[in-house]
Amino acid sequence: MGEFFGCDQGILNDRASIEHIMNDAAEICGATIVNSVFHLFNPHGISGVVVIAESHLAIHTWPEFNYAAVDVFTCGTRVDPWRALNYLEHELRAEKASTVEVQRGELDVENGRVFSGPPQVVREACGRARI
Repeated sequence: MGEFFGCDQGILNDRASIEHIMNDAAEICGATIVNSVFHLFNPHGISGVVVIAESHLAIHTWPEFNYAAVDVFTCGTRVDPWRALNYLEHELRAEKASTVEVQRGELDVENGRVFSGPPQVVREACGRARI
């Protein structure tokens, strides 16, 4: 999950740009894009999702606050969500970012079970773009 502060207001309110950036982020992290849907609110702000075979990337923007919240939800080991988050921080021109990785239910495919429990924070980062 990522929170991006001090972002470019123009980008945050441009539906086509946000959709393009989010689809690029999905590709950059190694995901397989299935579909994407984005909506521009009146008077401002965008919500959108890129559905990927490995789950989804979602964004909600508040241009009036130069802020965006992003979820990069993936499964498996082939996709690297950190590559997507770093790319988004750079492309949104964020002055500051706060990111965190949370482990969710783990699947036991052989026995058809999901291990549950409270989400475990694996890694946190806060700072400027690292691209």
